[in-house]
Amino acid sequence: MAQTKASKLVANNKKAYFDYFIEDTYEAGISLVGTEVKSVRMGKCSIKESFIQIQDGEVFVYGMHISPYEKGNIFNKDPLRTRKLLLHRHEINKLRNSVAHQGYTIVPLTVYLKEGLVKVSIGLAKGKKLYDKRETIAKKDQKREQEKEFKTSFR
Repeated sequence: MAQTKASKLVANNKKAYFDYFIEDTYEAGISLVGTEVKSVRMGKCSIKESFIQIQDGEVFVYGMHISPYEKGNIFNKDPLRTRKLLLHRHEINKLRNSVAHQGYTIVPLTVYLKEGLVKVSIGLAKGKKLYDKRETIAKKDQKREQEKEFKTSFR
């Protein structure tokens, strides 16, 4: 993930890291309306159930929920509307080839503010099998136990 010190995390998709092996990440801009930007800056954004598709050479994110801005009245848009992601042409072609030929999928990982702009970190991912998920859970449990033992050793 290409976040710098000047960036602020708005939304994180923890489920994507559990369900997929993330092979490669890209930083994409997102096309938003003014009231949506204000809502994102307030942290009212969710990407838990969202997914990304490429259509006609353009990349779109579906199911990304941005709550309506309280003071936006008539300027508010549909919270679940389809939004366009802004990537370079060579990145889109690379993603399209990976999805079409190698069985990858594209998932949104994080939404953050970078130098005043809303950015989305997307990942080229391959789905995990059930045994891989069990392995991930076992590793987390081991790490938690080690941290617990480490804490108690200093008391």
